[in-house]
Amino acid sequence: MRTTYYLSGLVMVGLLSSGCSGDSGEASDNALSGAAKDAAGPVRTDSHATPATAPVGAVAAGETVTGAGKGSSDISEGDSPALAEPGTAPLPGPGAEIPASAVSPTPVTATPAGVSPGASPATPLAPPAGAAADDAVAPAPPSDPAPTATTPTVTPEPQSGLLTAGTWDDNRNFDRFTSFKKGFVDQQMPGLLDFAQKDYQAANTLFKDLGDAKQTLDVALLIDTTGSMGDEIGYLQTEIDSIASRIEKSYPDAKQRWALVVYRDVGDEYVSQSYDFDSDLETFRAVLDGQEASGGGDFPESPDVGLAAMNHLDWRTSDSTARLAFWVADAPYHNEKADDMSDAVRGAQDKGVHVYPVASSGIDDFTELAMRSTAQLTGGRYLFLTNDSGVGGDHKEPSIPCYFVTRLDGAILRMIDIEMTAEYREPDADAIIRTGGDPKDGACKLESGEAVFVF
Repeated sequence: MRTTYYLSGLVMVGLLSSGCSGDSGEASDNALSGAAKDAAGPVRTDSHATPATAPVGAVAAGETVTGAGKGSSDISEGDSPALAEPGTAPLPGPGAEIPASAVSPTPVTATPAGVSPGASPATPLAPPAGAAADDAVAPAPPSDPAPTATTPTVTPEPQSGLLTAGTWDDNRNFDRFTSFKKGFVDQQMPGLLDFAQKDYQAANTLFKDLGDAKQTLDVALLIDTTGSMGDEIGYLQTEIDSIASRIEKSYPDAKQRWALVVYRDVGDEYVSQSYDFDSDLETFRAVLDGQEASGGGDFPESPDVGLAAMNHLDWRTSDSTARLAFWVADAPYHNEKADDMSDAVRGAQDKGVHVYPVASSGIDDFTELAMRSTAQLTGGRYLFLTNDSGVGGDHKEPSIPCYFVTRLDGAILRMIDIEMTAEYREPDADAIIRTGGDPKDGACKLESGEAVFVF
């Protein structure tokens, strides 16, 4: 794999140190529907688990707290500015010819009052000049063919105090995703999601091309808050104001709203807690700031419960609303919960919510499959943290041959930008820390002759 580095001025912000937590699955084309069974996977201890403390603003499961912040449905106002990032161009779509130059369960809501961030002139979404920060073994099925390399891989200098991430779109690279998934299906691994190949194909038909530009924006954070997730929680708490203000500058008419769902596992202080959509950033920040990492103890957690709760949020239903959920986690569901997880993914499809997993330190191949499958089936993209930050535990190198590494906040903003404008965009050159493969003209061409699209 040829590796290229672009180092820009990065400001270090100290955060927490990290551990890990995660286990399981998806279903065969014609077998393994809900049969996924025990095989619980290796047991690990969350080395950073802390005594459980109730989050600020949390409400006991089964209770509903209402406030003035919930928005109404079917809101559609204002034109999306469809801004183009300086020095960037739309990427070729799936099927486009690669240029010869390419070488490479009960929702709980809490909505107090606060103050919204101020608006300012529209500018493209981009990360700020400063930032903040971010283990498991499972049977290893055949993974994607490794990217070809013409030069040795070089490890970059850590970018201390930051979280860094790559991005990937399996609907733009559907054949490669199918090959990756097939390795698990052929082994008849337990815990696979209950979807047949025709279900994945139908999702690809729906999402391989971008739809229309959007005018309003709903964003939910779905966060694993077990003991190993301190870095990621701290990073989001630090960066949420900056992310929201940049959205406001670029899309002042988007009426952006934020919601939060946090989850742990059965036996912890709570399994999931939800805080419904609010357009008041100060309110949302107070709820987010009240979260901390605690609990866990084994590898798998309960994202199936968290995702199901996310589906019960008060999402706006207008076709002009972009609906995104960033699922930040380092562990899969329990094998025996594969059917519940499958139902939760279908619920997100029904709501039109595009799920963007953010794979954190310590995930295994099976967790990668679960996250990539969820993204592919719902029209989201797969984000994965990298070791370039020098923060936290080891981050798995994904089974992906072509990607850009940027700061995580920049990656999140770029995903929102693409959803709002319905235009593919590469990151600005000065935002790229390094690349996986050698992306040129929107793609990498491998030695095998296969062309894959970068995201």
